[in-house]
Amino acid sequence: MTAIKQGDTVRIHYTGTLLDGNVFDSSDGRDPLEFVVGSEQIIPGLDSAMPGLSVGEKKRVEIACVDAYGPINPAMRQDVPREGIPDDIPLDPGTQLQMQTPDGQTLPVTIVDADEATVTLDANHPLAGQDLVFEIEVVSIN
Repeated sequence: MTAIKQGDTVRIHYTGTLLDGNVFDSSDGRDPLEFVVGSEQIIPGLDSAMPGLSVGEKKRVEIACVDAYGPINPAMRQDVPREGIPDDIPLDPGTQLQMQTPDGQTLPVTIVDADEATVTLDANHPLAGQDLVFEIEVVSIN
């Protein structure tokens, strides 16, 4: 049987969970995820688990946060004045917004706290700081 190697285009079905078992993403009901192994198209910990697997093989992969979306970076949190946010935008913790960087890039942020004077925004990936578990099945190798 052919085993996956660096540079192969593979398709996998997957279910990603947090350590407590809560599912954060899955290909269930969708087309398999397709990517080139070693091309940095997916998180490093999952990418490095691919070589050696064959079509039809299933594997459980536990990934430390440093090999997933990284640790939480405190510098990615910022307090902004409340008056800088339009009144029609809800300020409930967990609300996701999009900010624009000085160079015009769109940056997703999440409200983590708000009071009458200040809103705390977090630009860390929502899964930063989380260890992850993936159940994968190799569908094809090209």
